[in-house]
Amino acid sequence: MIQYNNIFNNPNMKCIAQGGQYFIYEHQSDMSVSPWSANRAYFMKEMNVKKRQVLVQLNGNAVKIQAGAMQWMSGNVNADSGITGVGNFIGKMVKGAATGESAAKPRYSGQGFLMLEPTYNYLMIEDVASWGPGIVLDDGLFLACDDQIKESIVRRKSLTSAAFGGEGLFNLCLSGQGYCVLESPVPREEVFEFNLQDDVLKIDGNMAIAWSASLDFSVERFTKSLLGSAVAKEGFVNVYRGTGRVLMAPTLAGADMSGWNGPEQTMATK
Repeated sequence: MIQYNNIFNNPNMKCIAQGGQYFIYEHQSDMSVSPWSANRAYFMKEMNVKKRQVLVQLNGNAVKIQAGAMQWMSGNVNADSGITGVGNFIGKMVKGAATGESAAKPRYSGQGFLMLEPTYNYLMIEDVASWGPGIVLDDGLFLACDDQIKESIVRRKSLTSAAFGGEGLFNLCLSGQGYCVLESPVPREEVFEFNLQDDVLKIDGNMAIAWSASLDFSVERFTKSLLGSAVAKEGFVNVYRGTGRVLMAPTLAGADMSGWNGPEQTMATK
């Protein structure tokens, strides 16, 4: 039997979200600072730049995580590499190279706790079943998922998404019954959610972080003519058609208005 002190009863670690077997803990303050880093730590806290960790509570079930993400585990927890053979390893390497994820996702099962490494990224828990046929992830977002969740690779219909849309040619798709944890570049409070019912959503740039596998994704010109796109200064846009959901991060780096169509330039033109 293990007695846990200053872990679950730590006033500096606050549980901010829970779903399935996953608990997200947020460090309210970075207390391991020196006189030379205290100023930076103070302003990081004020701007919500905090360390966050995922705790997995295993009760006879299993979880798959990104390679190298484990910090500590306790109880009767068993780990394996998730590799069943040479062919399986080669296939996982190809998938990992295509989606930006680790080639092998270690599997942990049994009874006990599993704590993942702290990260400054924002963490999101998603119910995969609520996404219908599956949830397609932007590259590098996957952190953990239930063992029964199926992983597949979604390929773009054309090379235009990689060449003009800012998206890769392949993406990881999760499907089935269970939960997953994502590392988001923005907090959940800032994420825009679009629920499409046989409709169309167009986004300028690779701002979508996740979308339903039921949606038809393509990259198209902003207008039908090259001249119109040049005048509008939009070029190509990512288009999502059909019925499903899209999660969009509106405040990614580089997502602000360019200097040429900002208010200062508009007034100068007038």
